[in-house]
Amino acid sequence: MANTKEKVAKFGKFLSGMVMPNIGAFIAWGFLTAIFLKTGWFPNEQLATIIGPMLKYLIPVLIAGQGGYAVAGKRGRVIGSVAVFGAIMGTDYTMLMGAMLMGPLAGWVIKKWDNWAKDWKPAGLEMLVDNFSLGLIGLALCVFGYYGIGPFMGAILAVLTAGVQVLVNNGLMPLLAIFIEPAKVLFLNNAIGNGIFVPIGAEQVKTAGQSMMYMLESNPGPGVGMLVAYWLFCKDQTTKQSAPGAIIIQFFGGIHEIYFPYVLMNPKVIIGPIAGNFVAILLDVMLGLGLTGPASPGSIIAYVSMAPKSQILLVLLDVAAAAVVSFLVSAPIVRRSDAVLDTGDAGTVDSSTAAGVSVDPTAIAAGTIKKIVFACDAGMGSSAMGATRFFKRIREVRPDIDVEHASVDEVPADADVVVCQKMLAERARKSSPATAQVVIIGNFLNDPALDALQTQLTTNYAMQHAAVAATNAASKAIESTPDPDAWNLSNDDIVLGCTTTDKESAIRACGRMLVDRGCVDEGYIDAMIERDREVSVYIGNGVAIPHGTNEAKRFVKKTGVVVLQYPDGVDFDGEKAYVLFGIAGKGDEHLQVLAKIAEALSSEEDAEKLAHASSKDEFLKIIG
Repeated sequence: MANTKEKVAKFGKFLSGMVMPNIGAFIAWGFLTAIFLKTGWFPNEQLATIIGPMLKYLIPVLIAGQGGYAVAGKRGRVIGSVAVFGAIMGTDYTMLMGAMLMGPLAGWVIKKWDNWAKDWKPAGLEMLVDNFSLGLIGLALCVFGYYGIGPFMGAILAVLTAGVQVLVNNGLMPLLAIFIEPAKVLFLNNAIGNGIFVPIGAEQVKTAGQSMMYMLESNPGPGVGMLVAYWLFCKDQTTKQSAPGAIIIQFFGGIHEIYFPYVLMNPKVIIGPIAGNFVAILLDVMLGLGLTGPASPGSIIAYVSMAPKSQILLVLLDVAAAAVVSFLVSAPIVRRSDAVLDTGDAGTVDSSTAAGVSVDPTAIAAGTIKKIVFACDAGMGSSAMGATRFFKRIREVRPDIDVEHASVDEVPADADVVVCQKMLAERARKSSPATAQVVIIGNFLNDPALDALQTQLTTNYAMQHAAVAATNAASKAIESTPDPDAWNLSNDDIVLGCTTTDKESAIRACGRMLVDRGCVDEGYIDAMIERDREVSVYIGNGVAIPHGTNEAKRFVKKTGVVVLQYPDGVDFDGEKAYVLFGIAGKGDEHLQVLAKIAEALSSEEDAEKLAHASSKDEFLKIIG
């Protein structure tokens, strides 16, 4: 069953992959229709003459070219564009679906030809053979398209269009919601939207100027209503707090994938979006609503932009009705549920070898990671949003890392880390480089696996380089600072044998000592906590250096260093710190202390001695 679902998803993704890169052309055509058609916002008889040719010729050629390119690269794009022209001219129907067939077919034929011809092409005549073969094979496929594919696909479109009309005439269109919403949650949204509804919709727009088909899958209302229910009634606080962000991204960004994990964590809640879409489609039928082009992505902005001028308010009502019904049905289900946002395998950072054997994720050192790829089904929706958000999280510490997005089936060969949702994990592993680290997440907003990845890339990276950076900075400071005693510690600055506590309490204890010694004002303590939240102050070998943010220098009265020793250790996000150096620096004076700390860190043996020193004199002797 899982294998069948994966094959269906890959096929749908392949169809969608021919349409999605050309959505901009659909939008241009949609606006052209909405603005200049005789029933449009600003009717213009001359400009309206572009509408038909753009749909009949330009868009099918673009789709076929993309399909050919996916199979055979640049030569596939050319022959796909040539071949589809026969199908376009062989029927009166718009050949979007014909283009989805002719493009890949032409790419496959030329790829087979090239593989056969490479063994016998005469030296020096390669370009001649390549050009003539592409032209002649393209011509043959063009003729085949005219007499075969065009009439055949035209007949299929006639049957599908008639079938849609039967559903409309018998009031059965709303039942499509029972199929659409569950299929979307299984990541088939691009397949059914771009592979099925867009081609039928384009055919209807050609005669009616608008189509309901564009509204069936892309309506943002059902998903928003369900997310509002989670926001107001979910018992799990993490899930509840993530819902508002998901609402904004789904409603205004049009990334419907953002709400799929909320359904998967509690499958019964799918009833809400089904009910919402059922009501929306019912209103579409009753009011004769439709859009002039695809609403892609499915945001309220795109939805309204593609609405005919006379129907904008009714389209907004349609979305609102879907959201309200979805909310009312989802709310009691969410209220009674104890489900939490399931990350499945998320929370673990997995890396697989070519043989599929899981290995220790820390085998990939943070400093060697140069490219992270967020992957989703089409590579243009949730993955793009996820990549943008994550780059903002790490750019201050790791501007050297490229964060990109891609289709889960087309992960770049130089990816070091691949991030995807649970349902796409197997496909991601198959297409990822053998050495890539695969991070499985439940959602793109508030996921522990993303937090763990961020820690790996920033905190651990900072730990690896902190000693070197401190030593280099301190060396420069020593050269320019005349006071050699600025870094000296005294017995009064050291407290040994502290009772183990939590990280925040330990940092605050360091801050309190600095305040008591007149080194800083009270505000510096909170700045020390904030600094650790930004990037951990744990630097390795059992040592942490709590200090304030750059903005907190206004609280520093004079340079000071204090030491707290915790023989049993303090937990710093999975690492044990046995010695905490609380630091407040006036100018660069504290850097000399960092130099001494870095020097101690260079030897694990000395760091171990610091952790278990039994007297202050012994501690000072070790630190030098």
